[in-house]
Amino acid sequence: MGDGGGSHEKLLHKSSSSNGKASTDPNDYIIIKEGEAEIIMHAKNEVFYNKTQVNNRDLSIAVLRTFISKRKEEHAAMLAKRNKAACKASEDASSGPVEEEAKSMHDSVKPNGECVHTDPSQNESSDISAEPFKTTEHKGPEEPKPLRVLEALAASGLRALRYAREVEGIDKVVALDIDKVSVEACKRNIKYNGSVALSKVESHLADARVFMLTHPKEFDMVDLDPYGSPSVFLDSAVQSVVDGGMLMCTATDMAVLCGGNGEVCYSKYGSYPLRGKYCHEMALRILLACIESHANRYKRYIVPVLSVQMDFYVRVFVRIFTSANAMKNTPLKLSYVYQCIGCDSFHLQSLGRTVTKNNSVRYLPGFGPVVPQECSDCGKKFNMGGPIWSAPIHDQEWVASILANVNSMKDCYPAYDRISAVLTTISEELLDVPLFVSLHSLCATLKCTSPSAVMFRSAVINGGYRISGTHVNPLGLKSDAPMDFIWDIMRCWVKNHPVKAQSPDQSGSVILAKEPTLQANFARAVASLSKAQAKKVARFLPNPERHWGPKLRAGRQITRKHVSLLGPEAVNNSNNHEGDEHNAKRQKTGNSISSPS
Repeated sequence: MGDGGGSHEKLLHKSSSSNGKASTDPNDYIIIKEGEAEIIMHAKNEVFYNKTQVNNRDLSIAVLRTFISKRKEEHAAMLAKRNKAACKASEDASSGPVEEEAKSMHDSVKPNGECVHTDPSQNESSDISAEPFKTTEHKGPEEPKPLRVLEALAASGLRALRYAREVEGIDKVVALDIDKVSVEACKRNIKYNGSVALSKVESHLADARVFMLTHPKEFDMVDLDPYGSPSVFLDSAVQSVVDGGMLMCTATDMAVLCGGNGEVCYSKYGSYPLRGKYCHEMALRILLACIESHANRYKRYIVPVLSVQMDFYVRVFVRIFTSANAMKNTPLKLSYVYQCIGCDSFHLQSLGRTVTKNNSVRYLPGFGPVVPQECSDCGKKFNMGGPIWSAPIHDQEWVASILANVNSMKDCYPAYDRISAVLTTISEELLDVPLFVSLHSLCATLKCTSPSAVMFRSAVINGGYRISGTHVNPLGLKSDAPMDFIWDIMRCWVKNHPVKAQSPDQSGSVILAKEPTLQANFARAVASLSKAQAKKVARFLPNPERHWGPKLRAGRQITRKHVSLLGPEAVNNSNNHEGDEHNAKRQKTGNSISSPS
């Protein structure tokens, strides 16, 4: 374990003395190792720990390492810019005395052309002017300050411990939780992980919202990973991050974000979701729009560097800056979505636009509507959702740096295969294309056989448009081609692969009744396969084990209804354990009844 300090049993007995309810039997505890951190967990479901979130934690560590390196680059660039400005200022300051000196020398020239030589000691202007450059060059630290990290919902403290032990350049990790049992478990785990953890990690019993509100602009990175929705923490979180700092945020309430309860989503995130094939990407964009909304209230705005939908949750990594002027661009980054209820065609309408005249920029409402009352492809009505974040959700330079870091330190990431596959797919996504179409959904509408993804991509590329995959869905395709062009491709495909006659009121029948306005070219294009596909790099991996998903909230009893989440073995073990406790209680009750006689 490296510098892990203390005996397992000593720690258990010490923790039991502070809490009379805690078990003193070492057999009731298990040791979990992840990365360089180890935690002691009670066999019962007392403190929440989710093995599935190893992907989340690994990805967060990779982003944090890249953030530290980027901060160093930005700090060095800032110092260089400052030194350059100081140097220029010194040159401007020295230019005046030099011109005067040249004039005086010109005046001191004798008629025969001889000059009057002056004392070199009198020419001190160059030395004096160089002095500010020297002092400015060494003004301020050459390296940025070490990071202060806040894990707002720590539970067992595993994530905070991994940050402290695995990421260089971190000064302090503050781990918060409102549950006393969780804080005690976190403090126990800090001691168990030795001197490094003891010197860097602090655990506090506090309401995360109150703590972040009372520590404004204090943390370089704030991590929100709640059990469910993060909406109640966002307002205080965006205030707690320093200028240029990072907010990492997870949302696991995917049923709400993906359209299962639209009214609940609107109440939590201020956006109405749509149940399309792209619903998981829309969930990412709803969360980003919500964070931006909270940041704008304090003249701040966000810059997403990475946004991931993985397993059963969405995770976004955004930097937060303060600028009342830059905040005006927010309406340009948000859009409403119109989705046809018949053929699933979708269209975006921006909230705002700008008009530039001379050097002035005016911000105006966006033009609309972008769609008629009925879909031009199939004649059905539209559902309207949003607003969503329609600007890029990734920074490709950051993605490339994160992926390079992961590949260079693959032994340090327990979930290397999964996160490298996700990052590889993200690195090939089209940045400026919100949402995507599903090839199988298009074919389901027309009731036709599906062309291969390579053929469809080739037809789009040969038509002069761009297309890429998406990390959200293996069958999803992002393209800047308009929907009428995509339906023309499918009409051409159906002409060569006829379908059975359908009812004339079906959406597919209406679409196929129209003649295509172009002839699709399905000849294989060079760019129809991405670099990862051409090299046969894994992009979508299966779950590592059965029942891979969200676990029960801490404190809940495991019953038979949780078989689909935890598996029958976990339920059986729980039932056996409960049976032993029930028998012990019965035996104790029997002894107490029989003792008087």
